[in-house]
Amino acid sequence: MKKRIAVLTGAGVSAQSGLGTYRDNGGLWDNYDPMVVASDEGWRRNPGLVLEFYNMQRAKLKEARPNAAHLAIAALEQEYTVDVITQNVDNLHERAGSTHVIHLHGEATKVRPQNCCNESDGFSERSVIDVGYDEVKLGDLAPNGAQLRPHIVFFGEAVPKMETAIELVSKADIVLIVGTSLQVYPAAGLYRYAPAEAPIYLIDPAEVNLFDSRIHHIRKVATEGMEEFIKILKSK
Repeated sequence: MKKRIAVLTGAGVSAQSGLGTYRDNGGLWDNYDPMVVASDEGWRRNPGLVLEFYNMQRAKLKEARPNAAHLAIAALEQEYTVDVITQNVDNLHERAGSTHVIHLHGEATKVRPQNCCNESDGFSERSVIDVGYDEVKLGDLAPNGAQLRPHIVFFGEAVPKMETAIELVSKADIVLIVGTSLQVYPAAGLYRYAPAEAPIYLIDPAEVNLFDSRIHHIRKVATEGMEEFIKILKSK
């Protein structure tokens, strides 16, 4: 039976594909107030602005390509059962070939009726629509007549796939964290659900203050860090 690797990824894994991070200097939130363009309140106040923001994100994503880190993560499936749990809303893991990807914060290439996929319907994704890289405007309606909104977990909303993510991490033989500063909760606490005997590898060039003796910190960017991680796996 193949060993299981739970891979937790953040914006840093896509940075070398030209997609900006959020919280670093010069990151997306330096130029846009997340409470205006990525929150439940922001959507209620100015849905047109929110739609334009995600139209812009889809346009950037259309031009982006998976980088060597995405490809290396996908290639792990040749020898391991790999569960990718990402905070990213891009589709670069899928385009690189990863076959089991959980998007904690939603997907930029998808939309849904603004009155669906919430607590009242058990967060059902039956009404989710894949629009690819197309623009979505005010007045674009779902089949049920409701305004279409980004299929994104806004600030202030529940993260419905957390329970699934926790279960996957709790079953892992190895946990790999790539390109996340571990500042955004609840996702930042996911690694704590790893079995006591499971080693944890963190790939991030910045210093990360985590006090867990199991964590092996590879202080490199995602592409270089994945090369080192694979060498470690092969040496075991």
